[in-house]
Amino acid sequence: MALFDSFHDHYPLDRPRLLIKQIERCGKKPPLPKYQTEDAAAMDIAAFLPEEGEVIIQPGEWKLIPTGLCMAIPKHYGGFLLGRSGLAAKHGIGLTNSVGLIDADYRGELQVNLINQGKEPFVVHDGDRIAQFLLMGTPKVEVFLCDTLDDTARGAGGFGSTGV
Repeated sequence: MALFDSFHDHYPLDRPRLLIKQIERCGKKPPLPKYQTEDAAAMDIAAFLPEEGEVIIQPGEWKLIPTGLCMAIPKHYGGFLLGRSGLAAKHGIGLTNSVGLIDADYRGELQVNLINQGKEPFVVHDGDRIAQFLLMGTPKVEVFLCDTLDDTARGAGGFGSTGV
């Protein structure tokens, strides 16, 4: 019996289930992702650093920050890593590719590629909340070739076509 089948036998399917494995380092385990408020859309993900305990990111530099978490994302879902608005607003810290996508078939450690777009060095400490994790449905689509598309009010209007 598959792991998901066994898991779902014990828990109803009223919401997607995210299986998480913690990687132990130096005798400790990383914190689990956590919603910070009742209505939060995404969970915060924390840094889980090796022994040295901190990583310094210089202005203009980026570094992969380990989380110590591996996930089994359900089929037809994707895990999306998003920047934390407070880190961006206060320190200029973001994700190098704006959004990180974790596919349902990836089982390795989640790492967050942070970039310092600020003017001062930024220190990441073990346990700091560094990103948000959002689980979203990712349905497969069928692609159809056609010669014309339906008309809309916007049409082919591109950047700025709906106003400033």
